[in-house]
Amino acid sequence: MLPRLRVLFAKRPTILDRYMLSELAGPFGFGLFAFTTVFAATQMLATGRLVSEDHVALWTAVGLFLWQLPGEIVFVIPMALLLGTLLAMQRLSGDSEINAMKTSGITFPRIIVPLLFAGLVMSVVMYGFQEGVVPFANDEVSAIETKALNHTSAFNRDLTVSAPLPGGGRQVTIATAYEPHSQALSNVTLIQYDRAGSPTQIIFAQQAEFAADEWILRNASAYRFNADGSTISEPDVPEQEVDLGEKPTDIVKRLSHDDPQQMSRAQIASIISTGQLTETELRKYVTVYQEKLAQPFACFVFVLIAIPFGLRSFRGGAGASLGFGLAVAIVFVYYVVMTVFSFVGEAVTVFAPLWAWMPNVIFTVIGLARVRKAAAI
Repeated sequence: MLPRLRVLFAKRPTILDRYMLSELAGPFGFGLFAFTTVFAATQMLATGRLVSEDHVALWTAVGLFLWQLPGEIVFVIPMALLLGTLLAMQRLSGDSEINAMKTSGITFPRIIVPLLFAGLVMSVVMYGFQEGVVPFANDEVSAIETKALNHTSAFNRDLTVSAPLPGGGRQVTIATAYEPHSQALSNVTLIQYDRAGSPTQIIFAQQAEFAADEWILRNASAYRFNADGSTISEPDVPEQEVDLGEKPTDIVKRLSHDDPQQMSRAQIASIISTGQLTETELRKYVTVYQEKLAQPFACFVFVLIAIPFGLRSFRGGAGASLGFGLAVAIVFVYYVVMTVFSFVGEAVTVFAPLWAWMPNVIFTVIGLARVRKAAAI
């Protein structure tokens, strides 16, 4: 069956292909509008509250709403394709057009090729959209929330910078806040460890400022631990230059994108390569990195599994409502399975690529089995 499908995909579109795609287009448009409305309803209410309660300028609130839409579209498109395929197959089956095509000598796999091709193309398109448009839109959302809504720095939180030392060992810097305008860290604790993991020096400082490519600790107290067990303390050090392992631009980039779900795979890979993540954060980032490659192909999987489910016809106007309910149920089960394997992926990151693709694999196997059964009827 698969070699035959590859040959069919390579051919130019026929009247059948154009007809099947036209049958999908209408229900897909309906699903796109319906699911986008559902997802956008909450955002519209939040936008109204921003204007009425927080006194945010109307155009600022509207801009925030519009920049949030690309993130919703990533979830809406696969769901719309699922509903569109269900309704299209219900219509064709209910009017006996599928049986008519089979009677004329067209095999069932050939009938559904255009739908599968549409799902595959949309999977690739959604991957590009997820990697190119969504991260940029999320950056704009963060900028609007910081400048227009919070009016404060977005980096008032604990942060940790870890860097290797030239002679071996590691240096860990902990601060309570970062101010991007003055490029300064507040309430800094710097700890240096030797190769064996024993602390050799601890420095406490009220502030660390970045100037001339160096970090300068202000009003510091230093404590050095010697190999013989003695301690040397310097309780009042006005200034001390240190290398924290990250420049202000690196800190801003890392803190602005502390949620890997809001990032592209390239951004996630860049942050993983810095070595600044904790073990828990690293597990999360690696898992999301793999999931972001697999999730766009839900478009193809949803089309495949919707085809056999859509062969059931319904009388009257019940088709659209039942199709919508069935689509929601399938999506719900899919994302439950995806969530389960996401937790498994974080627990066993060595197999993260496998766990990320397991929801697609499971639903593809189910879809192929049901399509094969439908083709035999």
